[in-house]
This record gives sequence, structure tokens and C-alpha cells, in this order.
Amino acid sequence: MNRVSVALCVLIVVGGAFLLAALNLGTAAGSPLHVPPYVVSLVGKYLCYAILALAVDLVWGFAGILSLGHAAFFAIGGYAMGMYLMRQIGGRGVYGNAVLPDFMVFLNWKELPWYWHGFENPMFASVMVLAVPGVLALLFGWLAFRSRVSGVYLSIITQALTYALLLAFFRNDMGFGGNNGLTDFKEIFSFPLQADATRDGLLVASAIALAASLLLAYGIVTSRFGKVLIAVRDAESRTRFIGYRPEQYKLWVWVLSAVMAGIGGALYVPQVGIINPSEFSPANSIEAVIWVAVGGRGTLVGAVLGAVLVSAGKTWLTGALPEVWLFALGALFIFVTLLLPTGILGALRRRDRAPAPLPAVEPAQ
Repeated sequence: MNRVSVALCVLIVVGGAFLLAALNLGTAAGSPLHVPPYVVSLVGKYLCYAILALAVDLVWGFAGILSLGHAAFFAIGGYAMGMYLMRQIGGRGVYGNAVLPDFMVFLNWKELPWYWHGFENPMFASVMVLAVPGVLALLFGWLAFRSRVSGVYLSIITQALTYALLLAFFRNDMGFGGNNGLTDFKEIFSFPLQADATRDGLLVASAIALAASLLLAYGIVTSRFGKVLIAVRDAESRTRFIGYRPEQYKLWVWVLSAVMAGIGGALYVPQVGIINPSEFSPANSIEAVIWVAVGGRGTLVGAVLGAVLVSAGKTWLTGALPEVWLFALGALFIFVTLLLPTGILGALRRRDRAPAPLPAVEPAQ
């Protein structure tokens, strides 16, 4: 990872998003240069996945924390955005209730739960997108790191966290739509969600959020804080012995990573049009780890690359051979572990650094 590769990635992400938006809005539907709306939404979804992958790489690649539960923070950010979008429906729902969402009317709720109040305000909802994943990560991380839980035990606990949230959000009495989740969104920030211009705006917003997250992460890992974080990853006991508090460094980057994942989830929901408990699935967290492993752990840019490549492959494979996808994902994980342990970027870096062959020496006559 270096400054040039990060700058190039930012340029490609932001420039590519603006180009796709321009080709979608500025060309006729029959033109060979026209980009269909579904492609815009699909690429926007990939960029949101890339933000999640970047968040995972920040804690796994640079702090040595293998999280198998980061999909929980992604989903919580998505639910916070979904609650705002549901409040924007107002009386345009199926049941015409201006206060209660349709699923609450169907379940015979009499009043809006207290934790739904305020989400009609876009500023409040934006704060909650950041605050709720951050507070959850702070509480979980403080308990885990204070107790010096690490390694496989921490990974199992993170997976248990996301599975517990999955079960909780499936319950109708939680007030989040149960199995069906939140859907039927109409508008975001007063813009109709079905309009091409809104979809293009969400694509560009996702690209800018990914670029900002990448620059922030790069700034952190190349700073003095990042160097200490890497020392904690490589030799935690030695780092503690020379006077640092590894649990504080871990907690700080853990919370930042959770907030980053929450932002990705918030941008994801209006582009796919639904958020339900399946987003908490532990399989989603494992898939995010695979994205990072494929692209290159500890490279940041590799996490973005891995998320986009694997997600695009999943889209193609689930359409062509839907029953093969899970086997392909398992095979990919085994392949990367055995033959590509440093990921795509790591393999390219090793090739570039390979020493040149020595020149042949003619035998003495």
C-alpha cells in the first residue's frame, strides 16, 4: 500500500461513479453508451460492500482483530436509514396511516414506539447512522478488550453477537418489521427514490463515502497511531511491556470501523430498497472477510478490489448457476488460503519485488 495506489483508487472510484451517472442521464436509452438504471444501482451496492470490506480490513489487517460480526454494524446502519425512509412514507402507505408504518398497522400496534421518534428528521437519522453502530461497538469492545479476549475466541464472540441480533430482529415485537423488515420506500431527502437522478446521486454519494473512508483509513494507518496499531497486531505483549495500552488502541479502531460499516449500510438500503434481518447473517460477515482476503489483507485498496470482484462474480454466478455459488465461495476461500495467502495485491507486490535473475557467466577458457 502506498500513496499512489490509494490516490489512483480514489480517482477510479469517484471518476467512475460520475462517468456512470453521466452515461445514465445524458444518453438515450437506445444508445450503445447508455448505462441502464439497474447497473447504476448494482455498482452503488458494490461500493457499499467495499466500505464494509474497508472497515473489516482496518481491524483485521492492521489491528489483528478477525471480526466475524461486522455485518451487524452494516445492518444497524441500514436499519437506521430504513427507519428514516419509513417515516418519509407518511400517509402514502397501503393502510394510509400517517404515523404508523404499514407493518405496525398490520400487527395492530396502537402507537409509535419511543425509539422511532425523531427519525422523521434527516439530521437525527444521519446522527443515528453513526451513533448506534458506534455505541454498540464501544460497549462490546470495551468489555472484550478490557478482558483481553483475542484470537479465535474474539472471532467467535463477534459471530455470536451478529447471530443474537439476527434472532432479535426477526421478532415482530421488536418493532422493526420482523422477518419482512422495512421496505416500500418512497423518497429520500424529498427526492423520489425511483427517479434516475436520485439513483445516480446515491451512486456518487457512495463513491464519495468510499473515497473519504479510504483516505481516512490511509491517514490513520500511516500515522504514529497506525504504527502502534501494527505493533499491537504483531507483538501485543511486547507493546504492552514498553508502556502502551493495546486495549485502548484496539477499542478506538474497532469503534471507527463499526461507524464506517454503518455508513456503508445506510447508503446500501435506499439503493436496494429493503432492509431485513437476513443482513445480520453471520455468512455475510464471513463473506466480507473473504473479500479482504481475496484483495489482500492489510492493503486497504485490496479490500475495495476484493469486495467489487467477488460481489460481481456472485451476481454473475447466482444468475447463471445459482446452486453453485456457495460451493464456489468455499472453493475461493480455500484457494486464497492455500495459494494466495497475501491476496491479489500481495501477489502483485511480491512479483514486482522479485529479484532479477543473475546474468549468465561464460566459463573460463
